[in-house]
Amino acid sequence: MALSSGDRSTAADLAALADLLAGPLLPAARGLLGCELHAGGVTVRITEVEAYAGSGGDPASHAHRGRTPRNTVMFGPAGYAYVYFTYGMHWCVNVVTGVEGEASAVLLRAGEVVDGLTTARERRPAIRRDVDLARGPARLCSALGIDREAYGAHLLGDGPVRLRPPARPVRPETVVAGPRVGVTGAHDLPWRFWLDGDPTVSAYRRHVPRIRR
Repeated sequence: MALSSGDRSTAADLAALADLLAGPLLPAARGLLGCELHAGGVTVRITEVEAYAGSGGDPASHAHRGRTPRNTVMFGPAGYAYVYFTYGMHWCVNVVTGVEGEASAVLLRAGEVVDGLTTARERRPAIRRDVDLARGPARLCSALGIDREAYGAHLLGDGPVRLRPPARPVRPETVVAGPRVGVTGAHDLPWRFWLDGDPTVSAYRRHVPRIRR
């Protein structure tokens, strides 16, 4: 795997991360906490993620009903970006995981801007607190400048969007699990993971079904 001259990760570090992502979904999701995502001159340390199985019968997954032009990258191989547009205004980015041919991905829900703070602020001028710059999946993409161009990007290579292992290890006891946010199916599955007490973690809002009149 090619590394940029300023990348502190070693080939062994990236190989270990690749193995983690190619393994079972939930350990991969937990292992993404503390990793760093680099894009658009900004680096975000990931503090909250959410796992989606797809091929395993997860009704909240975009791959629940099979392969489509939109979700095809979710079917692997692992280590690529699945980017989608939501609510007609926001981009969200996922890391593809698991065995090739069986769709699964991990939504990056929130993070801490650890480099490129000025650029992130310019992209999010309405945000008053730095801890809120990437607090939520849409804000995270906005701070990083991620849009449709990142769809299918190889995150473990030396491209414009790069995922790297944690700069410092994450202690297992600091990882908390809970229900997913804003999904209509299987919303009580404890497949959202976050770093306990981190101020950049997004607020939890339980899904409330709409009443049809």
